[in-house]
Amino acid sequence: MTTSREFSETRTGETESAESAPDIGFSMEPREPAAAELDTPERARRLAHRIAQELMQLGPEGWRRVHAAFALTAVGHHSRVIFSDDDERQARVLPSAEALDLVAAHRRLSAELGDGPWWRLELELTAEGGLTVDHDYGDEPFPDDQIFAPEDYLADLEAYPRSTLPTWLAAYVRQDNRQSRTAQQAAVAARADAESGYLPTVSTDDFPDFPLLWSRWSAIAAAFVAVRSEWGPRVLPSFGWFEGSRRSGSSLYALPGGRAVLSGGVWDAPELEAAYNGKAPLPRLYKGAPEWVANPVLNTRAGGGLLTFCYWWERGRWYRGESPSAADLAPAVPGMWTAATVIDVICGLLADEPTEEQRTAVTEFVAAAERRDVTRPVLAEAFGPTADLDAANYQLVLAGVARNGPDPLPEAEAIESVRHHFATTGTDSTGYPLDLLRADRLSVGWLVYVPTEPGEIAVQRSLFYVADDGVVESATSATPPSVYLPGFEQRFRQRHS
Repeated sequence: MTTSREFSETRTGETESAESAPDIGFSMEPREPAAAELDTPERARRLAHRIAQELMQLGPEGWRRVHAAFALTAVGHHSRVIFSDDDERQARVLPSAEALDLVAAHRRLSAELGDGPWWRLELELTAEGGLTVDHDYGDEPFPDDQIFAPEDYLADLEAYPRSTLPTWLAAYVRQDNRQSRTAQQAAVAARADAESGYLPTVSTDDFPDFPLLWSRWSAIAAAFVAVRSEWGPRVLPSFGWFEGSRRSGSSLYALPGGRAVLSGGVWDAPELEAAYNGKAPLPRLYKGAPEWVANPVLNTRAGGGLLTFCYWWERGRWYRGESPSAADLAPAVPGMWTAATVIDVICGLLADEPTEEQRTAVTEFVAAAERRDVTRPVLAEAFGPTADLDAANYQLVLAGVARNGPDPLPEAEAIESVRHHFATTGTDSTGYPLDLLRADRLSVGWLVYVPTEPGEIAVQRSLFYVADDGVVESATSATPPSVYLPGFEQRFRQRHS
């Protein structure tokens, strides 16, 4: 393998062409500048090139690209070096001792450039000599295989003191389970609050009432599933969760007795940064909370100290401790504030500029979800035949907002049910020709009758209401369908509630 490579480097947004990059270590020029003659950024740059040169010597025959990631603290290191070829075959190799020494030197040098050294160094290198270098100071959480125990970071902070840490890392290192709330802790805290007379804040206009919030959450979940999106909220029986595209998210638990818990975290919440960097106390999110607000129904962010809000629902109202108002929590929850918000969210999934027909269908879908009475036809009308209607309907079934009953009864079966009713009850059909029966669709079944002849006046003409579960109810035209129908629907829903 030739070693006369010339590297181009991209560093924190800075791009340099291969033609202008210095040829470090392989130049035949009589003299390179001494390290003492170079400023710190240039010394760091040259070290990065030497690391790349060491990596090149490790590549298997035919390699075309290598990605290397090094995570270091003052007391430990993790490394990952993966070579790949044009067929995307990969080979993982161990870095040489020389490469690791250079990486450690690069980190020590980077400590002179800002508030502490980098935590991770990533290099992308091609066989042609293209080099990209990224210095990771923890703006985003580290990969699972490149994160250390909290005590390793604490030891590193002793070696390299910093004025501040990224919020997630500060919480990881310093949270000490302060947001954890076991059942025992919850019971003790609830009794203490009761004895002290502390009452939580009544939340009057932060979120919709829980039953409505649950229905809207479920409607949005079904919509994201229908369009086969990996994003958006999801639901399971009595449990909903949401992870936004910017690391904020929440969970919603429905508990027995008409109770619920909504909790989660906003990624860049200033109160967390202030608390974990020693500027302010951590908000008391559970202050005044009942004993059933405990770890099993809290968002998993509580385990990492990144919870920023906790609301609970009981006796028909939302309550909170020292949580922010809902206006500050929008990134962490689905857009379920109003029916119009839900409609806009779903229409935005379907098209950049949804048609009036689409908006009308989505409006009916959301209204049905709020009534907890979504049918397959309503779902299909809203999302179209190419959507994943089965998966979307399953979300609604799990949430309890799909119609809890049989599928719509076919018209022919409704008519046959009336004929069977005459046969089994012995009802006289004289003057009521069963071969002329017709049916009109209702919300949960059919209205079956024999139409009158032109000019015929029908007084107390027999009408039959056939529900989608096959139940036949006999009535007469003396009671108009508009009057009879509400009771018919109510009886059907009671049978399937």
